[in-house]
Amino acid sequence: MSDGPAAPKTLVDPGAVAARHALAEASAHLAPLRALAGRIRAEQDRPVPEADPLDGGVAARLLLLLETPGPATGRTAFVSRDNPTGTAANLFRFLDAAGIPRADTLIWNAVPWVIHAPGARNRAPRTAEIRAARAYLPPLVDLMPDLAVVVLSGRVAQGLAPDLAASRPGLPVVAVPHPSPTYVCTSPAVPARIAAGLAEAARHLGIPG
Repeated sequence: MSDGPAAPKTLVDPGAVAARHALAEASAHLAPLRALAGRIRAEQDRPVPEADPLDGGVAARLLLLLETPGPATGRTAFVSRDNPTGTAANLFRFLDAAGIPRADTLIWNAVPWVIHAPGARNRAPRTAEIRAARAYLPPLVDLMPDLAVVVLSGRVAQGLAPDLAASRPGLPVVAVPHPSPTYVCTSPAVPARIAAGLAEAARHLGIPG
């Protein structure tokens, strides 16, 4: 795994997307996650973007749960800080500022499939979708033997805290606001809370502040 691009939104380039997919197919640390994504895809009959092979995959020590893939993930089919969206760009910068290596991270979604109809605008997951998604959190956690901390980003992800406690008792959990520009721009307190939460997660990983 490389350290990855030095700037956000690099997956705006179709050539970069194709190269990332080729890397994903050859990445052993991603294979169990790709299998889980395939299972979810088959059971829910919805698109499920996969983890970024430049991140830590099943070897990651930090799991960062967002809410659900946005419509823009259809352009890359990845859950990635390198996606050409404002949310991904914010996440790229926050993680970089916290000094958390890519190899230590896995970015996933509380509801891991695309809930939006083609061409529709973003919306919040429905209660039934969140309920269905809960079944896939324990298998995800089971794939990560070195998991040391979970960051729950946004209201939907934070609702999974009891499920995490049941799956891995004693696992540190940090709650932060969602990094969407819609939230980040509402108040200077929002980016400050995200930065503070990621700094706390970094301390759980033994990364000096």
